[in-house]
Amino acid sequence: MEPDLALLAVAFGDALHRAGVPITPERAGRLAQAMALVRPATTTELYWVARVTCLTGHAQLDAFDRVFAQVFGGLADPADWRGDDSAPPPASVRSGPPPEANTSPRPSTGGSDPGTSTPSAGQAVEGVDEREVAVGVASATERLATTDFAALGPDELLALRRLMADLRVAPPRRSSRRARRHPHGDRLDVRATLARSRRTGGDPAVPVRRRRRTRPRRVVVLCDISASMAPYARAYMQFLHATAGALHAEVFTFATRLTRLTRALSVSEPQVALERAARAAPDWEGGTRIGSALAEFLDRYGRRGMARGAVVVIVSDGWEQDDATLLGEQMARLHRLAHRVVWVNPRAADPRYQPLAGGMAAALPYCDAVVSGHDLAALQQVVDVIGSQRASRDPGPEPPPGPRGT
Repeated sequence: MEPDLALLAVAFGDALHRAGVPITPERAGRLAQAMALVRPATTTELYWVARVTCLTGHAQLDAFDRVFAQVFGGLADPADWRGDDSAPPPASVRSGPPPEANTSPRPSTGGSDPGTSTPSAGQAVEGVDEREVAVGVASATERLATTDFAALGPDELLALRRLMADLRVAPPRRSSRRARRHPHGDRLDVRATLARSRRTGGDPAVPVRRRRRTRPRRVVVLCDISASMAPYARAYMQFLHATAGALHAEVFTFATRLTRLTRALSVSEPQVALERAARAAPDWEGGTRIGSALAEFLDRYGRRGMARGAVVVIVSDGWEQDDATLLGEQMARLHRLAHRVVWVNPRAADPRYQPLAGGMAAALPYCDAVVSGHDLAALQQVVDVIGSQRASRDPGPEPPPGPRGT
């Protein structure tokens, strides 16, 4: 698979910009063109292509080396092969026994050991040039895309926002009550047909037809922000913010209480939106009361129409602090109202996972789909499930009689 050189150049340029290197979008474009022309196959070649393209002065070299080593996985220390006399010995030398003194004379610099030699800029480093490293594998973007959200820091999550925004989110569509003219409509518009017949002397030679419009179904996301789900909750808050234009989702969080965050995530700046969301939900990293939160959602919003015919996505690991019977009752109510119920459980990524937790076991019969969504690749599966037109026709087992099951 060919790496996306433009995406790689933009990501690397963004990292350099955050490190203080004055790189412009034009230089990032030049880097992409240079990589497409040279096709570097080793980290050495990639280093020099990026260095001569992105830097404008020697003062930027330290920051560039630091970012390069960080972005491209620490495969080699750039100071080992940039010809810096004051740099430490190469990695191959540091990992082995102390090197012997170099018998050939070399001009000494202040504080440098004449017995220790470092390769010049044109020389190859042992163990580095022979290592063939595909640019796509070295890309920080691709590494982040396959890393579990729980293992990513805040800066790394922000780096994934561009990829999250590129996900094609298309909620399923439903017929609306409004109709519009259509040449292949299934209904005859009598009034428009008679009005047009005046042009033909009262003969309705050209019938006018109409059919119902379609509109995307509402998407409602209920995200668990308890202690065990906090890292994934941050990732999904960022995903919902990045795809706000296409998804138009109603967003709620819950731990010990239910909080509506749709308005807090409406800010265009990602960091500000996430900070507002964190302040709006005081129970962040608290306990887990899924059944109570779901009951509050259905009583206050669901029965008024927010959940009716919608795709409801619950992001939670299923750990329930209260009695799981309540969760089963509320999932039955939700199942009867919603078009589809999708449960996103990051623990499902483990092949040995079994839904044995009380909350997950009680909710499972009323879920139309259970996916992991633990990293960016699994997030694509979540997007596909949300956009599926198929709905569960089975209303599910009836809940036990009680005031909350009605």
